[in-house]
Amino acid sequence: MWQKYEKKDSGVESYKIGKDFIEVKFKTKFKPYMYNYKVTGKTHVEKMKKLARANKGLSTYISQNVKDKYDDDY
Repeated sequence: MWQKYEKKDSGVESYKIGKDFIEVKFKTKFKPYMYNYKVTGKTHVEKMKKLARANKGLSTYISQNVKDKYDDDY
């Protein structure tokens, strides 16, 4: 289920969390981005889940630490 990201000044609109992934919808992008253990790595995915649930720092974390490490083939 998609959850609204509550931080108003963020580039993130919403997110969906699964066992080994987080999908992120950005306000300026058409399709969501899939970050998973396979491509992004468990440590990054788990950190992103925590930030998403806290509605704090998710977009910054992605731009500084994850960048283009998303699964484009899902």
